[in-house]
Amino acid sequence: MSPSETLPLLLAALVIEAACGYPQGLYARIGHPVTWIGALIARLDRGLNRDGDSFAQRRLAGVLALLVLLAITLATSLALTAFCRALGPFGLLPLALIASSLLAQRSLHQHVARVAEGLEIGGLAEGRKAVSMIVGRNPESLDEAGVARAAIESLAENFSDGITAPAFWLGIGGLPGAALYKAVNTADSMIGHKTPRHLAFGWAAARLDDLVNLPASRLTALLLIGAAALERDASPAEAWRAVKRDAGHHRSPNAGWPEAAMAGALGLRLAGPRIYGAVRVEDGWMGDGRAEANAADIRRALRLYRKACALLWGMAAAGTAIVLTFFA
Repeated sequence: MSPSETLPLLLAALVIEAACGYPQGLYARIGHPVTWIGALIARLDRGLNRDGDSFAQRRLAGVLALLVLLAITLATSLALTAFCRALGPFGLLPLALIASSLLAQRSLHQHVARVAEGLEIGGLAEGRKAVSMIVGRNPESLDEAGVARAAIESLAENFSDGITAPAFWLGIGGLPGAALYKAVNTADSMIGHKTPRHLAFGWAAARLDDLVNLPASRLTALLLIGAAALERDASPAEAWRAVKRDAGHHRSPNAGWPEAAMAGALGLRLAGPRIYGAVRVEDGWMGDGRAEANAADIRRALRLYRKACALLWGMAAAGTAIVLTFFA
């Protein structure tokens, strides 16, 4: 697909997903593309990741599993694209509807807003319950500030993984590009862990996920810095300074970029040591502001997020206008 096809598709998908999200009734009936991808990954994990194999054999099996996953994802997305293109000008809408399912603007906002509501209405217990739906760390180890920071960190990181990255690859490669990204990202979340079972088998998924998220994580930081310039209660200069100083100290090669931008923009200190299950994970601090975040800070982060999403829409609209004017 050419940019004259992918950029209008991206813009339409962003608008549809922000307006409608993914209907709960549809999810209840047929699931979601990520659940379908997850089911395939789980089946490959059960069939190819054998406990008795050597480390090298399990790593090779993980590469094979990833290739099978990508091949099936590519074939399916190409078939859907071909079907919609055969409809002519009317094919953009169904293709955009399908592509919108790979974005998460609306659902991310809803999940993070529920954490703020939980803290405001039900106190720490409700805040912990809400944040446990979006983070993997032990909620019982979090005080109110920890719950608020966890929600803001999740907002920043998932803005990159769940919105900017699939949007980037959708704009580059159409539905196949976004679907392949989603397959890699889902594989990393399921098997890309340094556990005895998945250290070897999930190696390829984890490394590829780091690679495909690299451009989007940097772009997300820039979007948040730009959004801070539009937000009265945020600092683009501090966001830029935090990214330059702190992003490289995060244990993830990509998550530090949006988290540092969010922290600097809001005058907060995010990331740092965290507890997952019963394991304490050491990590660098993003930002040098206050660590005592609260529900009001979650609301500030959501305002920044909405403006950053609007900037992403603006980029898609500008790109669409350019290609349709000069290259269509």
